[in-house]
Amino acid sequence: MTKIRTGQAPLPLTRAQFSERFKGRFYDPAFDGEYAAIARLEEIAWAALQDGRKAPITQAAGRNFADPSYQISVQWLDTQQRLQAAQKRWSDSKAPGRLLLICGSARNDGTCPGEVSKTWRLTGMVQDVVEQAGLQADVLDLSLVTSEYGRTIHPCKGCVSSAMPLCHWPCSCYPNHALDQADDWMAEIYERWVAAHGVIILAPTYWYQSPSPLKLMIDRMVSADGGNPDPTTTHGKRVAEAKRIEQQGWSYPKHLAGRAYGVVVHGDVAGIEDHRRSLCDWLEWMGLIGSGPSAKLDRYIGYFEPYYNSHEALDRDKAVQEEARNVARTVVQAVKQLRAGQLAQPDQRTSKPRPK
Repeated sequence: MTKIRTGQAPLPLTRAQFSERFKGRFYDPAFDGEYAAIARLEEIAWAALQDGRKAPITQAAGRNFADPSYQISVQWLDTQQRLQAAQKRWSDSKAPGRLLLICGSARNDGTCPGEVSKTWRLTGMVQDVVEQAGLQADVLDLSLVTSEYGRTIHPCKGCVSSAMPLCHWPCSCYPNHALDQADDWMAEIYERWVAAHGVIILAPTYWYQSPSPLKLMIDRMVSADGGNPDPTTTHGKRVAEAKRIEQQGWSYPKHLAGRAYGVVVHGDVAGIEDHRRSLCDWLEWMGLIGSGPSAKLDRYIGYFEPYYNSHEALDRDKAVQEEARNVARTVVQAVKQLRAGQLAQPDQRTSKPRPK
């Protein structure tokens, strides 16, 4: 067995350090009259951290798992059951076609910018086309992580780089109640991806790359590409067990393969081509099916113009509006062909000499 390398993690927080961080949540003077109650909650939270109470409510996994007696998080089990139900709906030929429309901007008018994003407006145009075609449009607005209380996408912890079977499908790193990481949005987001027959990502370009909320989601989707659907095989996060499983051979299951996709990327100065390519490459790596050249769009809106009137630049650019609609039209047709058995991943029957 390969050696497990350790030594990066810092020393645990002292009691005083924990107290300072915990009390920082109650900086507002409105909490001043509740010091005794806050102190009691702090003691409970400190004890949970010391005990490592990541999943405080568990139950025996049951007969569908490799180790039926393993005590598994009831929250993870609930998410897994939701994904299984979503996959069943996805497979139902009588169910309506469903497109997941992901607005990847971090900006909306409910927070500091005070104005909607151009990406949001383009998302609305795409939504209209999808619904007019008779398909369901599920709009996922990732900007809510910047404007809505308790709406969080926690970062990927990189379990897959220790061993692929350590990365569970769905992700079991969160919620982690001991670390106050309870408000993770990804359980819901996974379900919405699974239920979708097609996915369209719309995104602005921030510093040549995806905005932070979109990148957070992308990183957490790694569990959909090769993730282990049975955490009892690794008894939670036992690294040595996961390494041994991968060493003996792992199939790297692609849990979202077979869905169609489209991409709309825009910017104002530079970086849109690389951004669009990276999104398309990522989606295809996961086994999603490209809907054709018209479904892969990158455009500048108001090239090198000021920021203050960028919405007016979008108003004037009727061509980019129609091109975004064409992305939707193309993905709609791809979804219909997929569900009718007329379109399939061309390389689905090939054997990969280097699976990963």
